[in-house]
Amino acid sequence: MTFVDEVKNAVTPRAALLVIGVLGLQLLFIASYVGALHKPKPTDVAFGVVAPQQVSRQLVAQLDGLPGGPLDPRTVSSAAEAREQIMNRDIDGALIVSPEGRTDTLLVASGGGTVLSGSLERILTEVTASQQRAVRTVDVAPASPEDFDGLSSFYLVVGWCVGGYLCASILAISAGTKPANRQRAVIRTAVMALYAVAGGIGGAVIIGPILGALPGSVWGLAGLGALVVFAVGMITLALEALTGIVGIGLAVLIIVVAGNPSAGGAFPLPMLPDFWRAIGPALPPGAGTWTARSIAYFRGNAVTGPLLVLSAWAVVGTALTLLLSMRHRTGQEGDGGAGATRATGGSTAA
Repeated sequence: MTFVDEVKNAVTPRAALLVIGVLGLQLLFIASYVGALHKPKPTDVAFGVVAPQQVSRQLVAQLDGLPGGPLDPRTVSSAAEAREQIMNRDIDGALIVSPEGRTDTLLVASGGGTVLSGSLERILTEVTASQQRAVRTVDVAPASPEDFDGLSSFYLVVGWCVGGYLCASILAISAGTKPANRQRAVIRTAVMALYAVAGGIGGAVIIGPILGALPGSVWGLAGLGALVVFAVGMITLALEALTGIVGIGLAVLIIVVAGNPSAGGAFPLPMLPDFWRAIGPALPPGAGTWTARSIAYFRGNAVTGPLLVLSAWAVVGTALTLLLSMRHRTGQEGDGGAGATRATGGSTAA
């Protein structure tokens, strides 16, 4: 055999296509992470202004006209209302102008991301200094001293996501990437659910009682973890049932390549470019990171939307997995004769 013949025997067209697909994922990974994170800057950060009426209008206009548009300012009626809106995650910070003295108060929430709160402090210090005023910063939802840069919630969710798609991949690859029948799909779904519960509880216990990295309800975080793991696992199973082994790559594309850099972990959403800011809340890593921070630092507020996003991924993944297994079974039953024998043999092998 010639060298070319040896290459043809060693590298099948299917293997070559898979390698090309992996190369594509690699390049997309680099483009996505570097594109999202190489130049973070605040843009349209929801920001409140508490000041006497005339001063408030002028200050809102001034903040709205800052170069690069870092802030999206709006008038807030009182300091108490500003604090409440921050805790509800409606705004990311607020400036309370003192009507008597020359020192104003900046409210931030480092629990939502220390990089963002630090950027707000820098911006408002420059603005007030230009008016010969000073500013003091009050952190109304401070990040834990054990939670460096507010990253613990992000890494917790990343761990849950990794567990979800790895478990689903193992369940499928160990017995063929397509469910042979409806019963096997149901069994895999049940195993995925049990694994999700164990992974959710384990992650919450590690990051809370053991390491002390995140405050908040351990059981709240455990429930979130179970939902994240199950959602990611089931969408991975569905993609594998739909496309075979390629489904693993598609899951990596959705969760790792697109989801992680847009999750608001390393840099909160207002500091990401428009594309990643838009897709982040709709993907499991982003929805999970937002919810974990809300549980840890914001009294569990503003979690309905992200939980619905995660639930939608879980429901769609489960439905597709079961429906595709039923379709596969119907096709097997319709073959008859030798086709039925092949189907039976395939089921046994799987």
